[in-house]
Amino acid sequence: MNNEIITPDKEFEQKLRPSRFQDFTGQDKIRERLELFVTAARQRGDVLDHVLLSGPPGLGKTTLSYILADAMDVNIKCTSGPVIDKPADLAGLLTSLERGDVLFIDEIHRMQRSVEEYLYSAMEDFVIDIVIDQGPNARSVRLNIQPFTLIGATTRSGMLSAPMRSRFGLINRLDYYDAPTLSKIVKRSAHILNVEIDDAGAFEIASRSRGTPRIANNLLRRARDYAQVMADNRITQKLADKALSLLDIDSDGLEEMDKRILTGIIEKFSGGPVGINSLAVSVGEEADTIEEVYEPYLIQEGYLQRTSQGRIATVRAYEKFGLIPPDKK
Repeated sequence: MNNEIITPDKEFEQKLRPSRFQDFTGQDKIRERLELFVTAARQRGDVLDHVLLSGPPGLGKTTLSYILADAMDVNIKCTSGPVIDKPADLAGLLTSLERGDVLFIDEIHRMQRSVEEYLYSAMEDFVIDIVIDQGPNARSVRLNIQPFTLIGATTRSGMLSAPMRSRFGLINRLDYYDAPTLSKIVKRSAHILNVEIDDAGAFEIASRSRGTPRIANNLLRRARDYAQVMADNRITQKLADKALSLLDIDSDGLEEMDKRILTGIIEKFSGGPVGINSLAVSVGEEADTIEEVYEPYLIQEGYLQRTSQGRIATVRAYEKFGLIPPDKK
């Protein structure tokens, strides 16, 4: 089990996290598919096949992992790719698993290559090779481990090696949620938090949540604080608008950094194309953070284009700030 410190934000996430398939809202095809495979595995008395969950952060990869473990009625052990430095760390985890247990590895694409190769035989044949001693006396000992289910979560599935990816029997990509679906999630979370919210208020929060349940729940938390002080613990559309405006989140769900990225491309680089490293320096943010956190939503909403030459601001980005695109001047 991972030994990470549970912060108040983590406690908040765990409190709102669904524990059963029927409580999980959205990703209908993936949910139905996984339910089917779980039912089939349980009917056979078999171990669930290895599962790869990919997609942007905050869409429910960790939640689905816990739901799968609960549905299979097995234990789950959690870790993350960067934490596993050497094969010995992984060996300790694998040998402690019982039959059918789930090993969940978050950000699996960030594992060391030597550790990743160590997983191959464990995933396929449920054996691991341990090297004992060093130098001329070194020898390899093969240990059998209990059949288990590896669930890997990644925000960048393209960084997984082909041999590793091919060993997952169930590969699923989670997509962004639409506003009506997120509205249901917001109302469910509000009920758990004992805060009153109407349909318009829930939709207002959902429409500004960048298609991400984690962000929706975090915005609900801030709106709850605002409502507690200003509106007798009741969230309406008007109150949600005031609360989110206080956080500099506009009606399109764009944050301050989103706007800095778009205006930086338009004003400093004449609309692009501009390389990611130059863009990162100009807005004072890490290149990886821009690629993984901000770019996916901006591209999906049509504000940004990613080309081989660099990033380009679209016509919609110009219109967002009341500017005239170069081709229309």
